[in-house]
Amino acid sequence: MTDEVAAAHEDDTLIALETGAPLVRERTGRPRRADQARRGLFTWAVVLPFFAYTAFFLGIPVVVLVIKTFQSPSGGFTLDQVRALFSGQYRAAFVASIQVSVVSAVGGGLFGLFVAYAAVYGRGPRWLQPLLSTFCGVASNFAGIPLAFAFIATLGPTGVVTVLLADLGIHIYPHFTIFSLIGLSLVYIYFQLPLMILVIAPSLEGLHAEWREAAENLGATPRQYWRYVGLPVLLPSLAGAMVLLFGNAFAAYATAYALASGGITLVPILIGAVLSGNVVVTNPRLGDSLAFGMIIVVGITVVAYSLLQRRAARWLR
Repeated sequence: MTDEVAAAHEDDTLIALETGAPLVRERTGRPRRADQARRGLFTWAVVLPFFAYTAFFLGIPVVVLVIKTFQSPSGGFTLDQVRALFSGQYRAAFVASIQVSVVSAVGGGLFGLFVAYAAVYGRGPRWLQPLLSTFCGVASNFAGIPLAFAFIATLGPTGVVTVLLADLGIHIYPHFTIFSLIGLSLVYIYFQLPLMILVIAPSLEGLHAEWREAAENLGATPRQYWRYVGLPVLLPSLAGAMVLLFGNAFAAYATAYALASGGITLVPILIGAVLSGNVVVTNPRLGDSLAFGMIIVVGITVVAYSLLQRRAARWLR
């Protein structure tokens, strides 16, 4: 019996060499297990640098930050730094950051939804949607100092649009300033809008045409279809996209610093000021506690986004 098995293996080897087909031995399974082991080692070899990078530059700093948040200057345990977040300028910074994030997330989310709907379901040329996707990919990353300068040159006290409206007899600056919360929210919407389009467009494309056809066959109008079918299915994706926009705005630093560092106190600006020594604080570890509070808010945002995306995936498959 052993000779027959060996002969069968030799025949399989000869056939594989003659035809160029891969050698697979179902009886012993040793070559297959060896291939799986090699693939596993290769996968770990590729993924291990990523885990190491994440651990050194994200995991360890977060652990050190949490320890310092609950550690007094003398080295003991304390909650004073955490309590300080709910009072004075620190509480005001969190309130202002949340306000700007909510306004820009809702404004950019709704506007982006309408633009994405027009691109997906509109009757425009075929090249419009790829062009819009390319523009959104570039515009969503156009932030920081260049974006702040662009809006100051456009809507600043001597901006192009401001001067043009003044020549027409419309003076906007007694009622509006680009350096206010409303102005900062308007600037944030500029990079929130293309991000919303990129995030929500696949969800709009995932709405099955059969659902609309079934609704029309039952006598539903387009408005009734969107009210009872389209929007309920799209709502988790829409809410998840707005949550993502909220986290994106809450963590933005460069644009806010360049545009309103002197008039608006946001959490990222305050963290930078405390850690760089530009403000006088009684406890130098308040910067760590501010960063800890920011991590908590962003962490809640990430968890909410993951849960909403998981719910949306049940329908949009």
